[in-house]
Order: sequence, then structure tokens, then C-alpha cells
Amino acid sequence: MSSAYLWIKAFHIVFVASWFAGLFYLPRLYVNLAMVAPDSHAERERLLLMSRKLYRFATLLMVPAVVLGLVLWLGYGVGLGADQGWMHAKLAGVVAVLGYHVWCRRLLGDFERSANRRSHRWYRVFNEITVLLFIAIVVLVVVKPF
Repeated sequence: MSSAYLWIKAFHIVFVASWFAGLFYLPRLYVNLAMVAPDSHAERERLLLMSRKLYRFATLLMVPAVVLGLVLWLGYGVGLGADQGWMHAKLAGVVAVLGYHVWCRRLLGDFERSANRRSHRWYRVFNEITVLLFIAIVVLVVVKPF
């Protein structure tokens, strides 16, 4: 393994973990937004501002995570070749996380338009999706079960 490969792998892990940290916390802000009293405009605006900033920050972390992952996959051949079913499953997980990220933006738009129709309990459950995806992806990459 070259030194460049190890640096790319290390930064890929850092950006993925940081991106997920944003996705772990963003729905927690949505829980709070869903619980804001209708007459509490200052609290709602503060939570919306925090949500917008966190979404932008998570998006900025997502880009290098995906790019570095593509470099490892296509540039260094990680997961290419025979018996690499784990990589197909991992890529499906990554697509699911990207979809979740976009879904978070759509939900934020609902809050911005005062069109949220979901309860704080729904957002608590929604928040757990990223945990399950993170666990699945890490297990696939480390254990390579198939």
C-alpha cells in the first residue's frame, strides 16, 4: 500500500464520520422544531438557522467523503474484482445515505414553509435511520461478509 492510499483512506474515514455526525444531529433539531409552540417565533427562527447551517456543513463534508470514496474504489480498486459483494451492498448503503441527506433537505424546506406535518416522535424514529445505515456500512467494510 502506498502512502497516498493510506492518506486518502484516512481522510475518507474522517469525512464520512463527520458527515454522519451532521446527519445524526440534524433530525434532533427537527425534533425540537416539531415541538416549538406556534407563538414562539424566536425559538423557531433560531432552530431553523441552526438547521440550515448544519445542513450546509454536512453537505460540505459529504462531498469530499464521496469523492475520496470514489478515488479508493475506482482509483485504487478497493472492492473491485471477484467476491466483492460487500462493496455492492456498501454502495447501496451509500446511495441510501445520499437519499437520506436529500430527504433531510426536503424536511427542512417543510419547516421553512411552516408545512411540517410530522410529529416530534416521527423525527425521533427518523433519526435512527442514519445509525442503522452507519452500522451496516461499517460492518460491510470491516467484516466483508460476502
